Amino acid sequence: MLTSDRPDTARRAMPSPSLSIASAEDLKKRIRDIPDFPKKGIVFKDITPLLADPSALSMAVEFLTQPYRNAGVELVIGAESRGFIFATAVARNLSAGFVPIRKPGKLPSKTHSASYELEYGTDSLEIHLDAIRPGARVLMIDDLLATGGTMAACCDLVESLKGNIVGVAFLIELAFLNGREKLGKYPIHRVIQY
Repeated sequence: MLTSDRPDTARRAMPSPSLSIASAEDLKKRIRDIPDFPKKGIVFKDITPLLADPSALSMAVEFLTQPYRNAGVELVIGAESRGFIFATAVARNLSAGFVPIRKPGKLPSKTHSASYELEYGTDSLEIHLDAIRPGARVLMIDDLLATGGTMAACCDLVESLKGNIVGVAFLIELAFLNGREKLGKYPIHRVIQY
């Protein structure tokens, strides 16, 4: 049984880590809902139990990797911060390099930035100017597709450096938020859908 120091957090038992993982539905059982986080009315999809389960983490990475095994991916791009978790592992599986896209002021060399809309304002992301050689085959990875704003900004950054985006992949898609609409020109893969 999981406990929380947050009084408004629903408690529920997570499946035993020893259970085998054979499908996306098995992975879904290792994601818990946290009501009213980070603000009232939002149900946060907490992937930390999945990450803590070696079998679930391994299969999540494999499910993200499978569609791209023969796609000639040279670089895998991960969006800060949970995208890093999956992008580095997928890059390793594909024998590709990894490039981070970060919040402003986190990268040490010269950067290019893109801004995107949030519910209440804007935010920015940055990539090193020399991170991608023109024409490089790039796979974009993040943990969650919600409204699509973060990934659309990431794709804009990659395209500004003349990278060739071969796919955009997510562990989770919240389909009811219509994030695919902002990413319509890219092939999208998701493992789990709500």
